[in-house]
Amino acid sequence: MPALDRPLDDAALDQLFRSARTFNHYRDEPVPEETLRAIWDLMKMAPTSANQLPARLVWCVSDEAKARLAAACSATNKDKVLAAPVSVVIGMDTDFHEHLPTLFPHVDAKSWFDGNRELREASAFRNSSLQGAYLILAARALGLGVGPMSGFDAGAVDKAFFADTPNVRTNFIATLGYGDTATLHERLPRPAFETFNRIA
Repeated sequence: MPALDRPLDDAALDQLFRSARTFNHYRDEPVPEETLRAIWDLMKMAPTSANQLPARLVWCVSDEAKARLAAACSATNKDKVLAAPVSVVIGMDTDFHEHLPTLFPHVDAKSWFDGNRELREASAFRNSSLQGAYLILAARALGLGVGPMSGFDAGAVDKAFFADTPNVRTNFIATLGYGDTATLHERLPRPAFETFNRIA
């Protein structure tokens, strides 16, 4: 087993965090399906509470799928979705607990959520948001740029992509591709540790 207690080198940290950027524009270069599968194979390994894995992803690759998603987006996001090689809907399954006997088999975790929709919805939102962040890091690790966004009608996205699974609702959406660095603006400021942190 590889050592898990060694810091990543600066090049890896730059690619994931320090030099990585949020992209609104991408090179005219398709993203192979095997790369999308590789993103999932990385992000699924990252932690969620009790291995819940509530995220349900729709990878919009076809023009038809991107058009359906764009129709539910704000004016500023519509063109981004249509132009990106891939747009992805990060949904959340509020019935994720049905899979816990397989995903978390050593205790009866399903019973924690049976009959408690409020708890399931809170857990699905929290953990699918985590998985969306893991998606961003996995994509960056594989050399892609990502543009996560709000600015859409969640009900319309649900109707377009999750009509046959009413237990799944949209969390957020993102564009994906090989980032066009020529279109980047100056990086926005980031605060010092002391601004928003305290050690108790």
